[in-house]
Amino acid sequence: MKFSLCNEVLKQMPFEAQCRAAAALGYDALEVAPFTLAADPMAIGDAQARAFGRMARDHGIEISGLHWLLVAPAGLSIVSADAALRQRTTAVMQRLVELCALMGGRYLVHGSPKQRSVPPGDTQAAALERARECLAAAARSAQQCGVVYCIEPLSTTETDLLNTVAQAVELVQAIASPAFKTMIDCSAAGQVEAEDVPALMRRWMPTGHIAHVQVNDPNRRGPGQGEMRFAPILATVREMQDSGHYEGIVAVEPFDYVPDGMGSAARAIGYLRGLEEAAGARHG
Repeated sequence: MKFSLCNEVLKQMPFEAQCRAAAALGYDALEVAPFTLAADPMAIGDAQARAFGRMARDHGIEISGLHWLLVAPAGLSIVSADAALRQRTTAVMQRLVELCALMGGRYLVHGSPKQRSVPPGDTQAAALERARECLAAAARSAQQCGVVYCIEPLSTTETDLLNTVAQAVELVQAIASPAFKTMIDCSAAGQVEAEDVPALMRRWMPTGHIAHVQVNDPNRRGPGQGEMRFAPILATVREMQDSGHYEGIVAVEPFDYVPDGMGSAARAIGYLRGLEEAAGARHG
């Protein structure tokens, strides 16, 4: 199983140092938040994007994909009643798709809760329809670039639009693009889903709608630093991989870094590799 580290965990370091550290810890890839590469990711040119990809490969890892897409530039929204703002936001999403492909990434994770929450006085239906238009445009760009654009279900504490995998799948089916899918974030799922994460995976991965998994605890720390049990989750990912229902990587995405960014990243990969080794010993 391959593991990616969400790079904002190490954002205080230059990107090359992030690559070196992630490789030394035992990660296979970095999942990159564009705002960590430039104050305005739209200023990243094609050559620079390719250079980031080479930098990762030179250290024996890859850039698996992008996430935290709409943090910068500021003021973006896929649900605003302002059509010009939505158009600008869509252009950012489409450029990020291009940058992902240039860096060698395979997917983008669209979380960005503030930029998709229902505007005051508006309706869920209206906000969702506006979001659908923006995401469909991003999906068209993703298909052209050979990557997958994933809408991320997030907890109700973060946003009031698209909170469950079932809701996200409805949108995936409505957009009906092979380049538009959804994903499972363990922290969010642990907070809002009726099923546990392994059951959620077994329900939805065989449909082909799940393209990515992020591992983190509902307490927003790294895997192994809370109550969620990750041995059954990794076992289910492996089961889905073996049956051909999941081909993606597993990304480590803590938000609360304990004891700090590097310590959180180190503890997470040690814990996950240990679970893998224990599972191998049981089945060997």
